[in-house]
Amino acid sequence: MPSITPDTAAIEVAGGVDTHQDTHTAAVIDLVGRVLGTQQFPATTAGYTALLAWMREFGQLLRVGVEGTGAYGAGLARRLRDEQIEVIEVDRPNRKTRRFQGKSDPIDAIQAAKAALAGDRTGIPKQRDGRVEALRNLRVARRSAVDQRADTQRQIKALIVTAPDELRTRLRSLTVKELIATCANLRPDRTDAATPATAVTIALRSLARRHQQLSVEITDLDELLEPLVAAINPGLIAANGVGTDVAGQLLVTAGQNHDRLASEAAFAMLCGVAPIPASSGKTTRHRLNRGGDRQANAVLYRVVLCRLRWDPSTRAYAERRTKEGLSKKEIIRCLKRYIARELYQLITSNDLQLAA
Repeated sequence: MPSITPDTAAIEVAGGVDTHQDTHTAAVIDLVGRVLGTQQFPATTAGYTALLAWMREFGQLLRVGVEGTGAYGAGLARRLRDEQIEVIEVDRPNRKTRRFQGKSDPIDAIQAAKAALAGDRTGIPKQRDGRVEALRNLRVARRSAVDQRADTQRQIKALIVTAPDELRTRLRSLTVKELIATCANLRPDRTDAATPATAVTIALRSLARRHQQLSVEITDLDELLEPLVAAINPGLIAANGVGTDVAGQLLVTAGQNHDRLASEAAFAMLCGVAPIPASSGKTTRHRLNRGGDRQANAVLYRVVLCRLRWDPSTRAYAERRTKEGLSKKEIIRCLKRYIARELYQLITSNDLQLAA
């Protein structure tokens, strides 16, 4: 009599992983959602290999849901893609689910596996092994330098407000460029640092030199970013109102594998410029979208402002919509949506898969 025990290799299973800095907790379920096992592995190359081998012991691995593919799960996601395993980016379980089921690493891993199997609250993760990932890394450093330089400039101006009258009168009317140069060339007596007047002079010189160093760092990064963005997508950087910074942010938002964006509406939602339906009964309306990538939303806003000032067709559109009763904020929201559609076509028409 032939055996009725199913062949383990023929069983189709799905996996889920709850990622952390030092360890990853994995779970495997079958196609009806039954938990076949949970196990914890170190977040290392050897741990990724052991995790994948462990999952395959339960049967044919269809897909794996991973939390945090852009953070702690980035290394595991790369390894799974190298092994031709479908990787699904899974959102964290909602609060209602956690209230009923509790919170632990195995529970989160099981929920990730079930979400990947059902296709609930999932997406295709960004690839982090191409030129767009290199662009993102450089932009992280540049943005940090820009923020720190702005903080330094505000601190200089705050110190001038409470500085002695003679120093304040000398510095308060200078432009930013002149102010930084003047403060950087101050020569305070370091042996008299206990005196408030001398201490503020030392502080101003220190902050001004820090400002200069950050400016040099930003310039150095810009020299790397400009040719990189132009090489990735020359059409995007040539669009009206789009420069290196805007194009770089939109490329990072779309990702190396831009085909994960199903439509231009999905890209608009990703940038937070797609209006959200808020209709009920006889009322038909939309509300402001406060989700999405806020940095992408900010650069689209800058493109709108640039075109409102210099582009005749955009100015004509704004005048027409103003006569129809729309406010300036409403017009800008409409323009951001239209510009997102235009730039989406430029992003997806460029083959980013041929990354060097």
